[in-house]
Amino acid sequence: MNALNSILKDVPIPEMLHVQQTFNRNSISDIKGKLLAKIQQKKIQSLIKPGQKIAVAVGSREIANERAIVSTLINELKKYGAKPFIVPAMGSHGGATAEGQVKILNTLGINSLTTGVPIVSSMETVQIGSTNSGLSVFTDREAYKSDGIILVNRVKHHTSFSGPLESGLCKMMAIGLGNQRGAETCHNMGFPSMSENISSIADIVLQKVNILFGVAIIENAYHETAHIEILKHKEIKKQEPELLRNAKTLAARLFFNKLDVLIIDEAGKNISGTGFDLKLVGRSGKNTGEAGDIQVPDITRIAVLDLTEESHGNSNGIGMADFITKRYFNKIDFSQTYPNSITTTDPARAKLPMVLDSDKLAIKAAIKTCNLKSLENVRLVRIKNTLSLDDILASPAALKSVTEPLRIKVIGEGFKFKFDSRANIKDL
Repeated sequence: MNALNSILKDVPIPEMLHVQQTFNRNSISDIKGKLLAKIQQKKIQSLIKPGQKIAVAVGSREIANERAIVSTLINELKKYGAKPFIVPAMGSHGGATAEGQVKILNTLGINSLTTGVPIVSSMETVQIGSTNSGLSVFTDREAYKSDGIILVNRVKHHTSFSGPLESGLCKMMAIGLGNQRGAETCHNMGFPSMSENISSIADIVLQKVNILFGVAIIENAYHETAHIEILKHKEIKKQEPELLRNAKTLAARLFFNKLDVLIIDEAGKNISGTGFDLKLVGRSGKNTGEAGDIQVPDITRIAVLDLTEESHGNSNGIGMADFITKRYFNKIDFSQTYPNSITTTDPARAKLPMVLDSDKLAIKAAIKTCNLKSLENVRLVRIKNTLSLDDILASPAALKSVTEPLRIKVIGEGFKFKFDSRANIKDL
């Protein structure tokens, strides 16, 4: 037995309980019908002309029903005689390469076969102006050459900063369509300036680029489509802050005041820009802002067990965890991770946590380092990922730290984790 196994051998892993967290579940049942009704409004129809080459900007996140939304939009554009194509709008993701960004879209089920239109990917940009503070503004060359651009993105809180504009249509204009150069410029002064930078850069894009309209999507805590809004060019800056406020009221969260250990089964770029939502787990630094941020638990240790295949090896954000497994580590591709991390000017998020051989050792190490008088009373919660917080596992001690008991329901009897011959959790 090596020294590490000896140190962790007697660390107890608590009995766990299946817990359901209840959130607002308002959702749209007929996605296609809702979107078509919005597009077919006269004020939107009038923006689309026969023969127009229209760039549909699509990002790197896994958005509920995105493939259906993009396909419905494209089919309607074709019906009006337009010639749509898709441009990746994801900043430095995909290793900051055109090929890498096409791969990400393909992983999301968006490609020329599923949409019926070409994917035109290039990291080439056009500088279209500068903000009053001196930031250069870039936009994707292929999108810029089109007759008009349509943005498709989810509006939600950002994992790393707060403000009236966070993740959404404006961020897609400032960072997504700016490719690596635009993303680098917007991040140049760090996260405290991000919302302001997004706003000022989006102003220039709206002045200099033919943005026809944006499809803004809001999801509920169950990763379902709760609302779709189409915003014309002049409506985007005015109405997106209100959409963000609405999105925050629907956001998933952990209804606990204090946790000693959080186990996250999987993290990845399809889930969050930082692999797991740093704001939801209290690792983003500052959790208050103008848009009214969510309440988060105080968590001592975080262990992440696996990296999603959809991440293509990009582990940006993992530096905010305390422990990972060898399985996670073996999936890291630094050629994907480092361009993203350097572009965002936050190298700490690409640092490596401690790497443990198995799930069991990672969990035990997290428990061992919590500085508890009695490890048997560890307040431990296990989640699939930070997009899936309705069904979770919690230790009995964690349930004593619940903040909203009416939103928590314990299902069934307690049980112990089952591990396979490699000491990894069997049901993972």
